[in-house]
Amino acid sequence: MDFKIDTRDTFSVISPASESFTTEISDELASTMRNMRQSGSHNFIIDLQACNNIDDEAVDNLVQMHEESYSMGHSLVFTGIKGKVLAALRDKEIHEVVNVAPKMIEAIDIISMEILERDLFDEEPPE
Repeated sequence: MDFKIDTRDTFSVISPASESFTTEISDELASTMRNMRQSGSHNFIIDLQACNNIDDEAVDNLVQMHEESYSMGHSLVFTGIKGKVLAALRDKEIHEVVNVAPKMIEAIDIISMEILERDLFDEEPPE
């Protein structure tokens, strides 16, 4: 599968190039994220702008990716969702469970705020 990956200081943007977001692509995306975590990338924005279709099982995999990220104290935001992909997420009410941002700048804001929250709440109180 062809992913465009843009690594920044505090997050990485992964953009699948396929028009259809299939179960195979979602599995490969999850594997790519796991490998990137081992290399030090922990927060991800998944840009689904190129995707016009999504499999039902791939929709469920988005939730699994989200749960895996947050169980490790990392962030994950989906952006660029439109058309049939958005409809599929709404049908299963997935958009209520995972972080979805309409635009990239909003996805970046979510990641930044969650990093700030983790830094604030993980900080030791002054003595």
